[in-house]
Amino acid sequence: MNSNTFRRAALAAVAAPVALFAAVPAQAAPATPATGGEGRASAVVLRTGLDVSLLNKSVHVPLKVTLNEVQAPASAEKTALTVNLDGVAGGRPVSVLRADVATANATVDKNKAEGYTNLAKARVHVPGLPLLSLIEVEKVTSKALCEVGKEPVAESNVLGHVKVLGKKVTLSAGGPTRVAVPGVGEVSLDLSSTETTARTAAATALRLKVSVNPLDLNVAEVEGDITLAEATCETPKAPKTPEKPGGSDGGSTGGDTGGSTGGDAPDVKPQTGSDAGEAPTTANLAETGGSSTTPYLAGGAALLLAIGAGATVVARRRGSQG
Repeated sequence: MNSNTFRRAALAAVAAPVALFAAVPAQAAPATPATGGEGRASAVVLRTGLDVSLLNKSVHVPLKVTLNEVQAPASAEKTALTVNLDGVAGGRPVSVLRADVATANATVDKNKAEGYTNLAKARVHVPGLPLLSLIEVEKVTSKALCEVGKEPVAESNVLGHVKVLGKKVTLSAGGPTRVAVPGVGEVSLDLSSTETTARTAAATALRLKVSVNPLDLNVAEVEGDITLAEATCETPKAPKTPEKPGGSDGGSTGGDTGGSTGGDAPDVKPQTGSDAGEAPTTANLAETGGSSTTPYLAGGAALLLAIGAGATVVARRRGSQG
């Protein structure tokens, strides 16, 4: 074997373990942690579901409108709401709500979802009662908060005075408050309704059940529901705990260290190296479960064998020449 042939053989032997070293890290990459599901949140300042009956026609005109209704992530700050209803007020816009402050916010991130509404110095009107407010409120707020790892929270507050059909009323949390005005109609109010489950929360500051007969502006009767300051949320799902790569360590924690299983074949269950009688240097040699360092150890051994073989050939060549 000439020197060039020997050098090519040695380089080929050394290159093999180097290629193995380059390929292993890509296979040993850790798993990407799983992310949790997104939460939900919503908020609305006002929602109506009213049925308006007209005098000069045997028809019903639905009045279904909302003000500042948002879904996360969003916010709104409109303070006035007007609608057009055919056959009402001679075609002029009907003012449903006016307020100094009317805001709605809904936010969501990986840790929490929150809905919030705030309404201040607000007046609600229905068709046929342009001068008399259905309800006046000083300030109402609702908040729904859903945080990961915590119980959902729902809360509503009605602050200051409340007037219904021009009358100041005292609201009760024990049940609905009814206000009746002769020749106008009746309004029933539910105060601060809240509801929570394991992952959701909902809060409503005021819910009104309306039944009025104004007999004005071509309106015979208005019936339905009105909701003020509503907020909801749903807790985001917590991220899943990522599984450790490699699974089990392939060892046995409860087997005997010697003997047989009762037959002629020896006991070949892999050991954990936890026995006190074994020397530390032999504990790793007894492990038969693979690990992420096994390819590197095999590659290093192959490299050392290749270098040793090359040195032996060179030594023998020099000895024969001498």
